[in-house]
Amino acid sequence: MSRPEILFPLFAGLETLEGVGPKTAKAFEALGVEKPKDLLFLLPHSAVDRSRKASLRDVVPPCTVTVEVEVGLHLPPRQKGRPYRIMVRDAALEFQLVYFHARSDYLQGLLPTGQRRLVSGKVELFDNIAQMVHPDHVLRPEEAGELPQFEPIYPLAAGITQRVVAKAVASALARAPLVPEWIDPGLKAREAWPDWHAALQTVHAPPDQAALAFTDPARQRLAYDELFAHQLTLSLARASMRRGQGRVSIGDGRLQKPVLAALPYRPTSAQNRAVAEIAADMAQPVRMNRLLQGDVGSGKTLVALLALLIAVESGGQGVMMAPTEILARQHREGLLPLAEAAGIRIALLTGRDKGSERAAKLADLAEGRIHILLGTHAVFQKDVHFQDLRLAVVDEQHRFGVAQRMELGAKGQGVDVLVMTATPIPRSLALASYGDMDVSVLDEKPAGRKPIKTVMISGARMDEVVGHLARAVAEGRQAYWVCPLVEESELVDYASAEERFASLRAALGDVVGLVHGQMPAAEKDAAMAGFASGQTKILVATTVIEVGVNVPNASIMVIERAEIFGLAQLHQLRGRVGRGHVESTCLLVYQAPLSQTGARRLKVIRDTEDGFRISEEDLSMRGAGDLIGTAQSGLPRFRVADLERQAGLMAVAQSDARALLVVDPDLTSPRGRAARVLLWLLNQDRAIKLISVG
Repeated sequence: MSRPEILFPLFAGLETLEGVGPKTAKAFEALGVEKPKDLLFLLPHSAVDRSRKASLRDVVPPCTVTVEVEVGLHLPPRQKGRPYRIMVRDAALEFQLVYFHARSDYLQGLLPTGQRRLVSGKVELFDNIAQMVHPDHVLRPEEAGELPQFEPIYPLAAGITQRVVAKAVASALARAPLVPEWIDPGLKAREAWPDWHAALQTVHAPPDQAALAFTDPARQRLAYDELFAHQLTLSLARASMRRGQGRVSIGDGRLQKPVLAALPYRPTSAQNRAVAEIAADMAQPVRMNRLLQGDVGSGKTLVALLALLIAVESGGQGVMMAPTEILARQHREGLLPLAEAAGIRIALLTGRDKGSERAAKLADLAEGRIHILLGTHAVFQKDVHFQDLRLAVVDEQHRFGVAQRMELGAKGQGVDVLVMTATPIPRSLALASYGDMDVSVLDEKPAGRKPIKTVMISGARMDEVVGHLARAVAEGRQAYWVCPLVEESELVDYASAEERFASLRAALGDVVGLVHGQMPAAEKDAAMAGFASGQTKILVATTVIEVGVNVPNASIMVIERAEIFGLAQLHQLRGRVGRGHVESTCLLVYQAPLSQTGARRLKVIRDTEDGFRISEEDLSMRGAGDLIGTAQSGLPRFRVADLERQAGLMAVAQSDARALLVVDPDLTSPRGRAARVLLWLLNQDRAIKLISVG
């Protein structure tokens, strides 16, 4: 699919714009501007009121003012480095214009004595004399119309001034074509949004302060365009994934029944609902691409196992992939007794399997003697062949992007994909990152889970914390102690894990173990195993344990310097306890005095265990990029849209994009062709490739 001709002028070199040479074009790259079209979406963040006043008498300095003056005496500096002053008089008051390092012939020409000029700039008082230093604008009275009443202020980068940006933007706007409308007419009318062209004119020449707000219809419309293009790309990816013929897998329940009977509790209604949604997807001839989103401890593993059993009941195999070896082993320990109840074979494949042992596993897998394979990304290696892979379950999504999801699907003929994440993400972000997937949510805790008591305690009371642990260990309980950093660094006074381990060992004896990121894998595993078997009573750890370690007897979580952790991290860490039958506690040890945000974060954690509420709070405190770490999240960078404040638009964009593709899968209708123009404008190359493939 080639670029529409009406967009050619917007894809030319930046140097073709007024006032942009090669050097300026290079400087613009820092603002993410490479083509004229990028300037259309470089929106002003504020504006200066340049409406005319009769005199400085009408304002209170310091402020920006625009006023007509008569130019008086020029007072050049007597010595080098001093300012050049020009006396001027408005309708009621005399004041000075001040220039530094300016040539006198230039100033004589700009402001000839005895003539009238319009000056606009910031006025300040020095020794009770009003001065305007380096006016932003000096115009002849007949040029007054060139000065906007309300002048937009753009983001800048080194080597670029406001004037350069304004000129380049005006030049780019002059090239913006009249484009066909891609927004659904009903939606556009309901929201009273302007046409694309009119919206651009408004945002770049805001009539007043209100036009700069994200709630302004012109800004809303441009934000929606961006979200709609993004969701259209994800929906095309979803459609192309589903176009790959899926397999119909229908379970008969013969393996699920004995597993459910072997459980000490009944699944929650949320778990039953998720299993039903997954089963319905697997029974379709299109490929499943579903996200299972559940809070810490909401029972995702059971849902995954039941889904894998459907694959086995229908005569196929399943695979479950974990991000780390520790987790893969843990899944195996948890699932073995259940697999035995169902009479099926589960095997673990990791990078450590070598030689004949590995060869035997691979042969069993290819012959279909292994029903469910667990492992790390080692399950993706070229020599791993399944007899009939029906379902792939991926644990902890955020380490995994859209591209890997597609690669995973290529392992079997039309494999169904289920992705699990324990990071509750606010809906707008879930749609931004996983808009190509269907979502199931586990929003209740399994029966028998006791609430976790969370307490904030100052680091000054460390002795009490250690005393509390000594008593707990004597009663046979186990605890995690999470430290902020590993290496001792001069800059930070965090008690490093090594040091904390030494001090706890001195106080409590050899029941204390240590695990941190710098250890070799075998030592890490040994430390974890010692804790899981109950030999070690207290495990001092860095955040390695954040994801998924399961030791039901551990009922105390101490988080040292809790105020420097993010909300999501604190929530994940706390979720490591409260998995057994005893009442659990989480101690948030902080260093006083707490900052305002530090205090707010710890209070949120103390007052609620609802991961979704915590994530919404996190989003409002930190912003979207930080929340899932933009670098590894693959979260798109939006230029106009603001995910925190315009979350509602994202959901509308998703349903609109999906609805358009239902009636026009190849985007060939008039609105479909308009949408193609939008995809080109907003660099959605992935989408464009997907259409051309489709």
